[in-house]
Amino acid sequence: MTPPRHPERLRAFIAALAELIDSHPPEADLLHRGGKLLGQLVRYDDWLPDEFAIADPTRYQQFLLHADSRQRFSIVSFVWGPGQSTPIHDHRVWGLIGMLRGAEYSQGYARSADGHLQREGAAIRLEPGDVETLSPRSNDIHQVNNAFDDKVSISIHVYGANIGAVKRAVYQPDGSEKLFISGYSNAYLPNIWDLSKENQA
Repeated sequence: MTPPRHPERLRAFIAALAELIDSHPPEADLLHRGGKLLGQLVRYDDWLPDEFAIADPTRYQQFLLHADSRQRFSIVSFVWGPGQSTPIHDHRVWGLIGMLRGAEYSQGYARSADGHLQREGAAIRLEPGDVETLSPRSNDIHQVNNAFDDKVSISIHVYGANIGAVKRAVYQPDGSEKLFISGYSNAYLPNIWDLSKENQA
C-alpha cells in the first residue's frame, strides 16, 4: 500500500480540535470553528492511509482514525462503495462531516405532528472540501448515500464522543426506532500517531 504523503495533516487537525474543545465554546461556536478546521483537512486528499479507505462490496465501512483518550471526540473515515447508503439514523452528539473523495448526499428528516418522519428540505450534496454540521438540538436525523453508482466516495466524520460506543437509533418512516451501537469496521484501535511516524521515516 502507498503510504500517505502528508500524515501530519491529521495530527495537526487532532491537536487543533482538542485545543478548541478545551476552550469550552458554546456548541454553535464549536461547530463553526471545528467545521473550518475540518474543511482545511479535507481540502487535501494526500493524508489518509490506504487501509482506512477500503470499500466493501456489501456495505459502507466505518474506520476509526482517532479516539480521544478522554472520550471527547472521535474521527472516522466513512468509505462508500458504489450506490451504498445508510438507513435513516441519528447521532445524539454533535458532528461534522467533511467530504474527502467523490461525493455524497445527506438527506435530513424531521418528525411531523403525528410522529412520522418526513424529509426536511432538499438533500445536501457534499463535494470534496465541503463540510456539514450536525447537532442533537436541530438536525440530528438524516440518511446518507454515495452520490455515485460507479465509484467509491470517502468522507471524514468527527463526533463529540466515541461514536462507535454511543447508543443511538435507526428509524422507519413511521417514526419507530431501533437502538444500536455501531462499533467500527476495523476491530482494532489504530494508533495513527505511530503510523504517521513510520510514514515520515
